[in-house]
Amino acid sequence: MTTPVTAQPVRFGLIGCGIIADIHAKGIRETPEAELTAVYDFVPETAVRFGQTYSAAVYESLEEMLARDDLDVVCICTPSGLHAGQAVQAAKAGKHVFVEKPMAITMADLDDMIRVSGENSVLLSTVFPRRMSPAARYARELIRAGRLGKLSLCSGRVNIYRSQEYYDSAGWRGTWAMDGGGAMMNQGIHTVDLLQWLAGPVASLYGKAKAVLRDIEVEDTAVSVLQFENGALGLLEITTTAHLGPVHRIEIHGERGSLVIEDDDIVALKIDGEPVELPEFEPFKIIPDGHRIQIRDMALAVREGREPIVPGTEGRHSLEIILGTYESARTGKEIVCQGTPVG
Repeated sequence: MTTPVTAQPVRFGLIGCGIIADIHAKGIRETPEAELTAVYDFVPETAVRFGQTYSAAVYESLEEMLARDDLDVVCICTPSGLHAGQAVQAAKAGKHVFVEKPMAITMADLDDMIRVSGENSVLLSTVFPRRMSPAARYARELIRAGRLGKLSLCSGRVNIYRSQEYYDSAGWRGTWAMDGGGAMMNQGIHTVDLLQWLAGPVASLYGKAKAVLRDIEVEDTAVSVLQFENGALGLLEITTTAHLGPVHRIEIHGERGSLVIEDDDIVALKIDGEPVELPEFEPFKIIPDGHRIQIRDMALAVREGREPIVPGTEGRHSLEIILGTYESARTGKEIVCQGTPVG
């Protein structure tokens, strides 16, 4: 690793100044160990407005921004199809990388990001804010401690509504080249990740994915039948055509009990036939709390010379599940997953 920064705030730069970048900028501003130093967007006027709002230097080229010696971390907040190239460019410039989901839209690109980051001794982290919720972390420890026993059925559902106007609002939305996928890749990835983080890696899957209602290249609806490495079965059901919530739901069932998470709260937990009284969790909203927690952890990881709470390697398996679903939908075949050990 590079020499840890110990005395001064960790300096962040933003690549891409759209909606999600605002969440990153506010998270940096609210983190005592960090400061926003520089911003870049391929639309100069957007970068100027953003830089003025957050008192950050504005750059007309990414190369110029990455040439700053006093820039420690870059947050990549651009369309998904640009993530890999920009992450590699930043890593080669010696900058630590904090990249929005999905990390990349192909496995080859993601593996290249991991390889180049290692070769240049920089940290690579991805944004999975649902992991930061107190309820999710409690659920993970409970499952890892064996409180639910051997797992049997572990499923996730995402019910989101996105109109045709949403997809038409930007040329890159709903495209393979820039989105890399639809409901599953863009909106569903957080639930895909949380399910495998709780229940363990997926060994194989069958999937279906198609545009049922929207006029887009990619899917608005996807389902996947999962075989977990631990022997459990499961389902993923993800759509952007749903008019009813909850938005995110995960169910974990085992020989001793069951657990249900809706959005970022545990709504049911029963072990050995009895309801379990839950601890009183601190209030949590995925936006902005999840991003803020991960941004602070990234700053501390740079200072302390350690891995971030969600290292880049842990962005791999959720992408593998999504791309595997797409491949199965195209070929009609069962897809075997490589899996990724999670910390």
